[in-house]
Amino acid sequence: MMKILVTGFDPFGGATINPAIETVKRLPDIVAGAEIIKLEIPTVCHKSLRVIDEAIAKYDPDVILSIGQAGGRSDITVERIGINVDDCRIPDNEGNQIIDEPVYADGPAAYFVTVPIKAMVKRIQERGIPASVSNTAGTFVCNHVTYGVCHLTAVKYPGKRSGFIHIPYLPQQVIDLKDMPSMAQELMVEAITAALEAIVENNEDIKVTGGATH
Repeated sequence: MMKILVTGFDPFGGATINPAIETVKRLPDIVAGAEIIKLEIPTVCHKSLRVIDEAIAKYDPDVILSIGQAGGRSDITVERIGINVDDCRIPDNEGNQIIDEPVYADGPAAYFVTVPIKAMVKRIQERGIPASVSNTAGTFVCNHVTYGVCHLTAVKYPGKRSGFIHIPYLPQQVIDLKDMPSMAQELMVEAITAALEAIVENNEDIKVTGGATH
């Protein structure tokens, strides 16, 4: 049976909830015949990657899919690339605020993720849920994990695939934030489940446009 490790961040930036781990906790245990292993990770540079590394060693998953909150985005965004820089606009949950340092000093400038991003977007959209390809995961802990897990799989766990999905705020997070998009919890669970189905069923990505002009 295929195994997929799905990670979700804990609350950060003063928030009491993070839709990432809330969504991960609610995923089915089996999706399209694959076992789903759920892992909460700290919103902390480097420690987040150590926790994931330990889980990869323990569970030996075929795929690692990480979920993070992108407050302000209105749809489910499947990330294409992770870049080798930490440039933290705010401190992480242990007070680190790394500025212009590489995630891995010995790593390349960037990694493309190795999950089928176009197939994942298409499958989410087929459920009637807005989704798109994103070409930046930011420069905070989400990008740190996008890049870092790609690096781990490249140098330590060859053959494993990895990817990252950003999800919007939950409705209760935007009650006092005027004109800020959000998405219902059950829709985000359905979207990530659809993305997992696409990962199981597609070793190679589909050839459809997901590009942007800016």
